[in-house]
Amino acid sequence: MTEDHYFSADPAAPFERESFTVEAWGNAFELDSGAGVFSRGHLDHATAVLFRELEPPVQGQFLDLGCGYGPIGLAIARAVPLATVTGVDVNERALLLANENARALGLGSRFVAATPEQIPSDMTFDEIWSNPPIRIGKPALHELLLTWLPRLRPDGRAVMVVGKNLGADSLQRWLGEQGWPTARLASVKGFRVLETRRG
Repeated sequence: MTEDHYFSADPAAPFERESFTVEAWGNAFELDSGAGVFSRGHLDHATAVLFRELEPPVQGQFLDLGCGYGPIGLAIARAVPLATVTGVDVNERALLLANENARALGLGSRFVAATPEQIPSDMTFDEIWSNPPIRIGKPALHELLLTWLPRLRPDGRAVMVVGKNLGADSLQRWLGEQGWPTARLASVKGFRVLETRRG
């Protein structure tokens, strides 16, 4: 029996929902989370740092990479009327919650969460926002980023929040070595906010 993780496709933990209020960019809204998904019942510290340190984007097509039950993507859709957001995750329970949260917030027409296989291969994005799943391990994380960063449009960017103790600085260097120049936008409370653009 393998240990159950939030990045499992089908978590085995009993599905108990837990709702809480998210505050982002002057908006407060309620989300449902639950067992078997990342950051059940609260907004994780890294995502809170992302909201505090960055202004909301202006408009465009966004990817919420590793969307979980949707806090980043739904915050963007809520704050940016001209945004359309695609969330991607492998955790089916998280995707169910994310899409239910979008409908409950009246954002179902501008936010949809799906598995990687369900997203058209030619779909591109103005920006990627992510609290990436560092704990999947370095090889899997590198593969994930090199799969989705090429989906950025020519003048697009990716913004990520990563714990310093989880390898943020080495990730920044590695991205640059792969031809994805990455700058540090903020450093606060042990987290780095990184911005990646095309080389």
